[in-house]
Amino acid sequence: MRIAILGTGHLAGALGRCWVRAGHRVTVAGRSPERATELARRLGGPTRSAAAEEAVREADAILLAVPWDVAGAVLEAAGAGGADLAGATIIDPTNPVEHGVGVVLGPAGGSNAERIAAAAPGGRVVKGFHLVPSTQWGLSGAATTVVLCGDDPGALRVAATLVRDAGAEPVVVGSLARARQLEEVAGLFITLAFAGVDPRTVAPGLPPVRS
Repeated sequence: MRIAILGTGHLAGALGRCWVRAGHRVTVAGRSPERATELARRLGGPTRSAAAEEAVREADAILLAVPWDVAGAVLEAAGAGGADLAGATIIDPTNPVEHGVGVVLGPAGGSNAERIAAAAPGGRVVKGFHLVPSTQWGLSGAATTVVLCGDDPGALRVAATLVRDAGAEPVVVGSLARARQLEEVAGLFITLAFAGVDPRTVAPGLPPVRS
């Protein structure tokens, strides 16, 4: 696939590395062109850097790896008001939570993923990758499940492929209306982690429910 990564932080680098290894063509764009160029160099292969609007053009998938409160501005720079994002799969891994506390921020009701969808009309937003620390990606033997939600079946298939290519297993839990719930879960996990509690111990070894 042709993947545009908007962002140059830890998650952008970790997932970008996985996807380059899987044979995808990655283009990096960031608010700092210098950092985007440096990340593209580190990822290697055919990876390149570009301005946001150029990076998303004809991309099969877009990873919005930026702080939650600048996502709208980043999408605007990428041309959200035009046709460049129409039909594009936009993966939202943002966590709109207060650092170290875990309280979900932003306007009451709805989710940041839904606000991103409103800022990019025509884009196909999928919530995902937000519950897994960037340090987890690329580790051998780590069993990881990535929870996804979204309204478009095609976009969910694209996101699921990228989950597998990063070495994890996707699970789709419903439409984008579930994104608020997933963001609340992220807030809970962050609260526990900062309290010194491993979030994985909250529900140890629950057996699968079979119908």
